[in-house]
Amino acid sequence: MNGTKYLVVTALVLAAMACGKKDGAGAPAQDSTGRDLSLAPVDSSAALNDVPKPADRTKAEVPASAPALAPPPPPPPAPRPKPSTPPPKSNPPVTRPAPTPAPPPPATPAPTPPAAPAKHEAAAGSSVALSAGVAFGTNTHKVGQAIKAIVSADVTDAAGNVVIPAGSIVTLVITELSVSENKSDEGKVSLKATEVTIGSDRFDLDAVSTSVVHTLKGRGVKAGDVAKVGAGAAAGAILGRVLGGKGKGAIVGGVIGAAAGTAVAVNSADRDVIVAAGAKILIKLRSALTR
Repeated sequence: MNGTKYLVVTALVLAAMACGKKDGAGAPAQDSTGRDLSLAPVDSSAALNDVPKPADRTKAEVPASAPALAPPPPPPPAPRPKPSTPPPKSNPPVTRPAPTPAPPPPATPAPTPPAAPAKHEAAAGSSVALSAGVAFGTNTHKVGQAIKAIVSADVTDAAGNVVIPAGSIVTLVITELSVSENKSDEGKVSLKATEVTIGSDRFDLDAVSTSVVHTLKGRGVKAGDVAKVGAGAAAGAILGRVLGGKGKGAIVGGVIGAAAGTAVAVNSADRDVIVAAGAKILIKLRSALTR
């Protein structure tokens, strides 16, 4: 860099000197004291010994026209050694538990069903009082037909609980029904209970009648009964003839015999068994009834 400045200064001095020769026509310049300020004549043909200092020789060898080279950039700093400490372990991903679903609302408890009513039992041998729902008898019904009767009084168990309430309906089947054949014959009527209806419920029932209140109704003297009257009269006539002789005795005997025959006919005439509506009927349980 210094060598370049030196060459530039020298060139400027030479140019100034050339200009001075032209302007002063070769007269040497003088100052106010009359001193000769012109430079000594220089042999321009002589080679200039412009040798740079040894320290600047390398730099002077660089041509003036070549641009100055920028100093190379300083080398990058050496990377610092990494610490021997191992890199921190990466934390494992945090697994968050799934959100717990909200518990369902508590179920509304079902209403407690009412306790089943305690069962009660009418023991075997219990009596049940009934009243006939309809009239029936030998002149209207036959064996095997069914009739209805109404419970007259509550039937209870040993503790007094009602098993068959009054007003329940009992189904009865006629098992025996016969007329009265003579004055001493009361006729026959027997019934068997098969079912009892309590409210809207039906229960099997096993009971038989022990008492059926009924009446007898005479049918009147019929053809068979007339024969009985005639037989009595004939027998009386024969007896009167034997005892009283012919004529009057036979007549008296016939009258007496007819009267006797009529009495026999009346006493031996059939009579119907009639059970009126509302008549009392008593039945007895052969098997216990539980409800």
